[in-house]
Amino acid sequence: MHLIIFDLDGTLVHSDRRDSNYFAQAYETIYQRPFPTIDWTRYPHVTDTSIFQSVVAQHFERSTTPEETTVFQQYYMDLLEEGRRQMPDHFQTIPGAPAMMARLHDMPDQYHTCLATGGWHAPAKIKLQHVSLLTDRLPIHAADGKITRESILSEAIETAGGADKFAKIVYIGDAEWDVTTTRNMQLDFVGIRWRGDREVLREAGATQVIENFLDLEAFFQALHLATPPAELQEYVKKLSFEDCA
Repeated sequence: MHLIIFDLDGTLVHSDRRDSNYFAQAYETIYQRPFPTIDWTRYPHVTDTSIFQSVVAQHFERSTTPEETTVFQQYYMDLLEEGRRQMPDHFQTIPGAPAMMARLHDMPDQYHTCLATGGWHAPAKIKLQHVSLLTDRLPIHAADGKITRESILSEAIETAGGADKFAKIVYIGDAEWDVTTTRNMQLDFVGIRWRGDREVLREAGATQVIENFLDLEAFFQALHLATPPAELQEYVKKLSFEDCA
């Protein structure tokens, strides 16, 4: 049995950064302060919880409360839903994703699937539902109450039965932070870069990178060949969150 864990944004669904802009818009509307950046690499951790807490701490020098997190999430979700009502065609699946998922679900004795996203759970459901990928056969593990992507992936693995249950665990993601997370955890990784430069992930250490899910043979071959990302040969210094404030 293999455990296949999917990222969401850029991996199964594509919004051309519109959803990121909705996150920033929600913040600016509620707090009346400029949102620093939607370049998520500038934040301590690439999760909705970390990003939200970091920006509030920068502007107000305090922690967030559960109540204000709920208010922010609801406003953000309202924007997500309104955007999908007004421009439904601007929010798409990555090509081949529905057929790929159906193929995996047709082999339950070989593959167990789940989702591990750095976003929050309720917004993730909105995104999946819009493209008809919301299903009980793809359990969602999200950033609610979690700061790091490693903690989200760890929860996904433990909930599925633990690492010892599976002959192979593969995470599929589209971003450099997905490479970093799987390297930290020594998990096999397959990168996907639709409308993007696949060399970005290869240079970050990914050994298997695909463009989309249209070629199912290539997808399953990538799963078979997937390894943990290679160690970087040189350290690439990232700007800190404070540098972009």
